[in-house]
Amino acid sequence: MVYIRFMLGGLFRLVLYAFLLYLAYLLFRLYRAATRPKKSSKEPSQIQGVMVKDDVCNTYIPRDEAIREVRGGQECFFCSEECRRKSRAD
Repeated sequence: MVYIRFMLGGLFRLVLYAFLLYLAYLLFRLYRAATRPKKSSKEPSQIQGVMVKDDVCNTYIPRDEAIREVRGGQECFFCSEECRRKSRAD
């Protein structure tokens, strides 16, 4: 009987500690959310500039973000190194 009472007391303490840790976690998240700078409600900035087409995967990408390669005097644009390698293999 004493053993069962001891186990219930230990279990109660464990549940109590878990609950207190959970409350501390919630307070920490609340504090972090309150101190974090607010995001502006502006619309996302739109990409400016000319869009170019990757002829391998037919994806349009901004010219300034494209991988550029000149082949035989012709300028080719790629969205990734993978598309560039595929184009070289052809």
